[in-house]
Amino acid sequence: MDYLDIIKGKIVERTAITAWVLDWKKNRNSVVFTNGCFDILHYGHVNYLAKAKELGDKLIIGLNSDDSVTRLKGEGRPLNDVNARSNLLASLLMVDTVVIFGEDTPEELIKSIIPDILVKGGDYSFNDIVGADFVTAHGGLVEIIPFVDGFSSSNLIKKL
Repeated sequence: MDYLDIIKGKIVERTAITAWVLDWKKNRNSVVFTNGCFDILHYGHVNYLAKAKELGDKLIIGLNSDDSVTRLKGEGRPLNDVNARSNLLASLLMVDTVVIFGEDTPEELIKSIIPDILVKGGDYSFNDIVGADFVTAHGGLVEIIPFVDGFSSSNLIKKL
């Protein structure tokens, strides 16, 4: 078994994600979507993604492109390029697929996926979550998962 091929196979082109989702939904799988930069993968991320996966059958991660991370986080970020970040995320057993987006927000990606459940971390409120109104208008749910105290990429960067 070639694990690197399995990992790479979970990184899906944006143009293909809709077909994956349609197939999953046809087979009565619920689709959970979350997004982020995931610049330095840490325990807080793993805990968050595990809890997100528990909410449904298939977990999609929308991953910000390098240019998008730089616009959002500033010069010098990301520390890890999109290839490294997407492969690390795809290697996690709870992640079904990773799709990269270049915009500052995943709004268009959310509209193409129409997830059953949209998930964000504890630093968000419903009104701050991009796509929340769209998902609920289409019968979906929005869930906020609390952070694990003491774990954040920004804190890790400061420590380094």
